[in-house]
Amino acid sequence: MDLWEIERSCRARGITMVCGADEAGAGPLAGAVYAAAVILPPELEIKGLNDSKKLSEKRREQLFPVIQEKAVAWAVAWVDEKEIDEINILNARLLAMQRAIEQLSPAAEYALIDGNRDAGITIPHETVVKGDSRSASIAAASILAKVSRDRYMVEMAQQYPQYEFEHHKGYPTKRHYELLRQYGPCPIHRRSFLKNL
Repeated sequence: MDLWEIERSCRARGITMVCGADEAGAGPLAGAVYAAAVILPPELEIKGLNDSKKLSEKRREQLFPVIQEKAVAWAVAWVDEKEIDEINILNARLLAMQRAIEQLSPAAEYALIDGNRDAGITIPHETVVKGDSRSASIAAASILAKVSRDRYMVEMAQQYPQYEFEHHKGYPTKRHYELLRQYGPCPIHRRSFLKNL
């Protein structure tokens, strides 16, 4: 799969500053949803660049500083659990991506948005289904978003050790549900996700 095909077609239309945007943490029961936006130099080779879900945690951690160092611009943003409960997770995912895009310096002219929804994205853009395995920029953004969120959940695990967030990062695992039943929700749990509890 040529990860540069979409970016190349943008450049053929005269768009040079193309960012990829992706989020991490839509599924968990706790914590913020994170997003990243990345502008890469054209045709940059980063060995092992791929959808963050297909990489080991160790490999993501190794690629994180490489992407930061080699990117033309990168930014990470988030929407916390209270906002998620207010506006729902779909809108929160998009808002996190929009916030990351807005923080890019230099700014992007055009965005490739992972997925098939784009409400609230204010710059010219296109959506790319399975973008993290089809676009180098989105793949890079997926790694920055995932590593940033994982690190945040490890910090939250120190604050709320009884929930063992470092092991499940807030995802709805069997163990997480057991701990929720035992201790009830903590301040970073998404109340709108716990209706069935």
